[in-house]
Amino acid sequence: MGRKRAESPSNLKFQQPDRSGPKEKTLLELADERGLFEQARKKQEENDKAKNPPKIKKIPINKPKETNDDDHDNDQPLSPGAERFLDTTLYTVSLAMLHFTLDVLVQNQYSADRIVWPKVWTRAIQALLVFGFLIHTLHAHPSNPTILPGLPARFQNHLRQVIFFVTSVCSGCYLIHITNTYGYLAVMKQAPSVGCLWVWSVIELQLPWAVLSLVVAGTYLKVKGYDIK
Repeated sequence: MGRKRAESPSNLKFQQPDRSGPKEKTLLELADERGLFEQARKKQEENDKAKNPPKIKKIPINKPKETNDDDHDNDQPLSPGAERFLDTTLYTVSLAMLHFTLDVLVQNQYSADRIVWPKVWTRAIQALLVFGFLIHTLHAHPSNPTILPGLPARFQNHLRQVIFFVTSVCSGCYLIHITNTYGYLAVMKQAPSVGCLWVWSVIELQLPWAVLSLVVAGTYLKVKGYDIK
């Protein structure tokens, strides 16, 4: 039996291909309907998170400071009156200690038979009271700028410097005079108080005036032909 012979190419009909697009759903559309792309995206995000876990930022927690009433009280500034009182106390106690020391040294210098300690302490307490009053009145402090009522404020400090300069010169020269001319009893009685007054006056002076007062005392010592005993 013979095989059927194919049609001749000349008998085939030619036509243009269909360019209208697919009539049925494509694979991409089917995958999108089933959510395959979303599933793949989520899977990729999970894999990325597993490989690179997010860094946890540490937030410092400030613990509240423990405060008490004592710290709160220490932060409060002192009133001007309290500052003036403490300032006066510091100067007064220091000068009283200096008076006590000079009193003992003078008695030892003049070979006293024995130091009568009750009298030394009594004179030191008297010096404490006297210098306390003088310092409270004359010492420069913001709460006590006026030394002479009625005098303009710009002259108050100048007046204070004049007072201390005159006191420094007089006490220094007088101390040099009594230690070179008076007997030991007068020196033992007057030298500690006059010496403390001289030291305090020099401390209260501004530097140029303090140096000038010492120069005047040194000049007096040289002119009178005295020496330091």
